[in-house]
Amino acid sequence: MNRLLISLLLLCMGIATVSGVSITKKDVENSLDMLDKEIAKRTDYIHSRETRIDSIRQRLAEPISDQRQLDLTMQLGDLYSSFNNDSALIAYTRGLDKAREIGDSVNVFRFRVKRATILPLSGFVMEANKEFESIDTSGLSHDDLVFYYTSARQMYSYITSFFINYPESRNRWNSKASAYRDSLLSVLDHKSLTYDLNYSEELIANNDFKKAKMVLLELLDHISPNSNLYARACHLLATIAREKGNTDEETYYLALSAMADIKGAVREVMSLQELGVIMSENNDIDRAYDYLSVALTNAVECNATMRIVQSSEALPFIQKAHSDQMQAWRHRIYMVIGCIIIILIVLVVALLALRNQMRKQNQLKVKLQSANHVKEIYISQFFRLCSIYIDKLNQFCKIANRKITSGQVDDLYKITKSGKLVEEQSEEFYRLFDDAFLHIYPTFVEDVNALLKEKIILKEGELLNNDFRILAFMRLGLEDTNQVALILNYSVNTIYAYRNKLRNRAFDRDNFEKNIMAIGAINE
Repeated sequence: MNRLLISLLLLCMGIATVSGVSITKKDVENSLDMLDKEIAKRTDYIHSRETRIDSIRQRLAEPISDQRQLDLTMQLGDLYSSFNNDSALIAYTRGLDKAREIGDSVNVFRFRVKRATILPLSGFVMEANKEFESIDTSGLSHDDLVFYYTSARQMYSYITSFFINYPESRNRWNSKASAYRDSLLSVLDHKSLTYDLNYSEELIANNDFKKAKMVLLELLDHISPNSNLYARACHLLATIAREKGNTDEETYYLALSAMADIKGAVREVMSLQELGVIMSENNDIDRAYDYLSVALTNAVECNATMRIVQSSEALPFIQKAHSDQMQAWRHRIYMVIGCIIIILIVLVVALLALRNQMRKQNQLKVKLQSANHVKEIYISQFFRLCSIYIDKLNQFCKIANRKITSGQVDDLYKITKSGKLVEEQSEEFYRLFDDAFLHIYPTFVEDVNALLKEKIILKEGELLNNDFRILAFMRLGLEDTNQVALILNYSVNTIYAYRNKLRNRAFDRDNFEKNIMAIGAINE
């Protein structure tokens, strides 16, 4: 039942079961994603362990029996072990002193063993070896003998891991670890989980990887994924995968091992450090940097001198890779900045073009407003002329009525026959027309002369003459020659003659009338 529950749990976690199914790249990525999430919760696990430590410390401060004090001191040392080596060493030393003080030989033995296994973590390898070999194992109970061999195997395996680059020393310490493992296997219950773990380690040492993997996979189905035993088993499976050259499987099991360590708030670890190196080799620089940084932080906080050295050796390579990545990012940023600058230039050009367009539109708006004003002037001047001529007509009617009533028909006839009245009215009309037209087109005279080879000279006091008036009517769109002749009191032929004369004097004879129509026109 327990095996089934654990398998289901692993499936829910998104990780392939450990029942021998081939590990896929998706399984590897899922395991790394989960590890990243667990690392993010690292401080929570550490706080939980610190809470348990504080609880034991508080109980030790209370009045308790000597035996209870020794038991709690052992628990305190175990909680500090792989968490804060200096504090663990202090706890075991105090326990040893207390056991000696009360003459408790069993606890003297146990605290000496615990104290010896802690010393290599701080770099005291020779001192640990000397202390361990000086311990008398004669007369030990079965449980204490298992405890002794377990601690010895652990300590010498730990020491061996520091001499990977020194074959002679490594073989010497590994021989001790193997000897104590053999002794441990001889006293362990062959049905125990601890036996399976150490037996698989023995099989790996003898290069029997297939059988070792079978034992470990079976073992994983019976232990909690949060336990130290699980972390060790996964690390051994990663070792087998590495020996077979299966990087995906190695990465997968190292991730599981590292997760178990993190959940247990274990700071003295190898899995996360080894995983960081693999990530570096796979160019996953972010993860490599994160994993090795956490591993180094753990080693420093744990005061594990040898782990600090190992983690530090890998960091320069990660730092270089990280620097290369940062350089690549800088190049990308420069490219992005360059693109942004180009976009900004385009925007500035577009804004300037828009501004110019808006300026033209404003100018056009002003011209349109001016045109509207001109239209208003047209209308006002038209009504003014109409008003004047209505008034003149009324005056003439009054004169005519008066002359007829008084019998002065001959006088009335003389007035109309002389043409003086028409001449006076025509001159008044011309004056009003000239004034109104020039008010609308104030530069008309200059603009017309600019089109002519020989300029039209006005007499003193003249606003416009007949030449200009003919062109003015043309500009106003009055194209009916008969109407123009009637207004100016000329014959049609005379009007044609004036137009031909003016056209012949123009620089551009063919487009003369078109150019006249363009005077004062609204252009965009």
